Amino acid sequence: MSQNDDTKIQFSGLKPGNYTFCFTLNGEFFERWKNDEIRDGNVKIDVKMERKEHLLMFTFLLKGELTTMCDRCLGDLTVPVEGEEHLCVRFSDTEVCDDEDVVVLPEKAFEIDLAQWLYEYAAVRIPMQHIHPEGECDPEVTRFITDKEEEEKTEEIDPRWEALKKVMNEE
Repeated sequence: MSQNDDTKIQFSGLKPGNYTFCFTLNGEFFERWKNDEIRDGNVKIDVKMERKEHLLMFTFLLKGELTTMCDRCLGDLTVPVEGEEHLCVRFSDTEVCDDEDVVVLPEKAFEIDLAQWLYEYAAVRIPMQHIHPEGECDPEVTRFITDKEEEEKTEEIDPRWEALKKVMNEE
């Protein structure tokens, strides 16, 4: 986890009840993770925490944008990110939990660093394919790709493949 105080919440002195925290993730925050996929960002995350006797319930509300790399032209691409996530924190010195949405902290814990979850909740919002809308890619790269595709189309096809295609079509 991060060693930065800007993502830590000290809950030891808080009475049971509801609390709200706000975090803004920017390029400096994402640089800590050394992930080439996220180049920059501006994501606001409102964190609602419900404090109970032996339990913390978190709700993360994300909204903003991340800058990543276009799969087609490799240029910067800004994608909107938005969503809601939940995290449960239990206090126990003996319990172990395999559920990724449940974290177990020692009974004597007094704070939690949310950096890892803030990062992950933002990062999973990046679409699987990140491509500029048609016509917005780098024109030099687009021209290069188009030229290569045309070259491949005009290359002479091996006559053996043509014969095989004819046999397959006859069946």
